[in-house]
Amino acid sequence: MITKNDIKPLITSDEIQQKILELSTRLNDVYKNEELYLICVLKGSVMFMTDLAKHLTMPVKMEFIRLSSYGSGTASSGKVNAVDIQLPDLNGKNVLIIEDIIDTGHTAKFLLDFLYHNFVFKDLKFCSLLDKKCKRQVDINADYYCFDVDDKFLVGYGLDLDGKYRNLPFIGYIEL
Repeated sequence: MITKNDIKPLITSDEIQQKILELSTRLNDVYKNEELYLICVLKGSVMFMTDLAKHLTMPVKMEFIRLSSYGSGTASSGKVNAVDIQLPDLNGKNVLIIEDIIDTGHTAKFLLDFLYHNFVFKDLKFCSLLDKKCKRQVDINADYYCFDVDDKFLVGYGLDLDGKYRNLPFIGYIEL
């Protein structure tokens, strides 16, 4: 059984907040005073999105969707399950997808394909807290990301192990 003592720190809370501040400065410059929809991929991205939104100066609307590719395992299944993907009319809107991590890329591709099939955007960008390029199986990249990470099982700051450890203020890893 894995406990909190098994989690090795990787990225501190201060490092996360610094990168979010840098990212928000870039986004404020890009979107200026234009309305921006943030689409948060639940549950892992909620902390990242709320901390990022606090620093955005343009009018922001927040939407939430639920996708799953992990279930209770420690590796992506490669199959994306759309648990709840109801969205308002996003035609002609600036949209920023907020994700906790891109690893295989299957979830990102699924979501982008869904959005492009259903809407015509003024601007659509993909933003991820973490980018695990070493696990990529799909040719997809984030427009914005905060940290490159190695092939470790990560928890904290929204990332979980079977629903646990999302509440940690830092990102750590577990050696499985």
